[in-house]
Amino acid sequence: MDEQRNLGRDIVLYTAARVALVAVVAGVLLWFDLPLLVSLAIALVVGFPLGLLLFRGLNARVTAGLAERGADRDAERDRLRAELRGDRD
Repeated sequence: MDEQRNLGRDIVLYTAARVALVAVVAGVLLWFDLPLLVSLAIALVVGFPLGLLLFRGLNARVTAGLAERGADRDAERDRLRAELRGDRD
């Protein structure tokens, strides 16, 4: 249960960090008197890939957590299928 809480926290932090990075890039572009929509478009194109580089550690934690969660789900599904077939442990 604790890993699920950590995974949720990591996902929220990673998402917030990437959105904040896009907002900062858009703010800098607005500072140079670019139109809002142009600033947002450029910020999205630049900010999200830049976020992959800047937040590499957090990205790795989220990826590892999702992989572990997927493995747990696969193991549970296999256990349930074996139980439905009538297999014993």
